[in-house]
Amino acid sequence: MHKTVAISKLTENPDNPRFIIESKFERLVKSLEDFPDMIKARPIVVDKDYKVLGGNMRLKACIALGWTKVPVFIAKEWSAEQEKEFAIKDNVSFGQWDWEMLANEWDHEQLSTWNLALPDLAPDLNYELLAKDDGDDQIAAMAGGVKRAILLEFEADDYGTAYDLIQHFRKEGYYVGGMVIEFLRGEQAKEN
Repeated sequence: MHKTVAISKLTENPDNPRFIIESKFERLVKSLEDFPDMIKARPIVVDKDYKVLGGNMRLKACIALGWTKVPVFIAKEWSAEQEKEFAIKDNVSFGQWDWEMLANEWDHEQLSTWNLALPDLAPDLNYELLAKDDGDDQIAAMAGGVKRAILLEFEADDYGTAYDLIQHFRKEGYYVGGMVIEFLRGEQAKEN
């Protein structure tokens, strides 16, 4: 059942397994500010007690914008198991972007304005150097003064998130390479 309710009637889901990094949250707020009808097209999903099952971050963004009412879909007939299942499935990305089509047929500035995190593919770099033992000088130059660099692979859909997280931790003064090493050491210890 769809209806519009006071935000004060809704409660966040304390068991929400998702989080959002600050830069993406700011983009979400901006998206809703620029195009408020989006929330009507994708209402917040709640249970019969108005606990949020899907749309926790959208709710927080609406609160940040000072909105007092939001459209909701009330899942009155769902079992507790269906509610838990929805909370996960609502946040799973099934599709992948066709980066070539986006690069060639869409306006990059507009996509960025719409908060699509486009990967910076840096086509002028010669990544073949990473496979050569004698390419240390070139690798150091490509890495912007870092003594050594390792190319980490990400799925295209994960690139924006990885980039934002790395930038966040660098800004906070963390040594991201060290964080990766510690994680990998821990995983290796689990194998042994």
